[in-house]
Amino acid sequence: MRDTRPFVVMSIDGDAYRSTSQSRSRHKLRSIILKTLPRVTLVLLPLLLACWAEVQAQGTARPDLVFSELVSGMPRGEKQEVRVLTANFKPGDRTLFHTHRSPVTVYILEGAFTLELEGRAPITLKAGQAFVEPPNVKMTGYNRSASESLRLVIFYVSEPDTPFLDPVN
Repeated sequence: MRDTRPFVVMSIDGDAYRSTSQSRSRHKLRSIILKTLPRVTLVLLPLLLACWAEVQAQGTARPDLVFSELVSGMPRGEKQEVRVLTANFKPGDRTLFHTHRSPVTVYILEGAFTLELEGRAPITLKAGQAFVEPPNVKMTGYNRSASESLRLVIFYVSEPDTPFLDPVN
């Protein structure tokens, strides 16, 4: 037979109320939960966060940094024009001897690109590499291969309507 004698229980918010044995059991269970919950939370929370992060990572595209460089000589006007160009060089092709008014970033898609910048040793870039061509430096670029094509992407930020390059005689 159950004990149905009433007793006084303090609720979580501090209010006192009368209860029976059934309420005593609920009170004990609540007390156990309230004592163990912080410990369980400390153990499970990092696991839950790790699982959540993994679920978030699946199916979420994230960029990988390919290249980063601090540059000077960027345009300072109120508006700039951003251009993304591609160039295809057949074996033996080259650029004009030229300069740029702002830094130019080249990214090699396939082949090898040899840059000759005035006052510097030649630089050869291969697929997956990038390079910032400095402004106001005389240069030319080559596909020195006798058999392979060269493909690259060019990123150029300039004042609006600025020519991409200035030929040098």
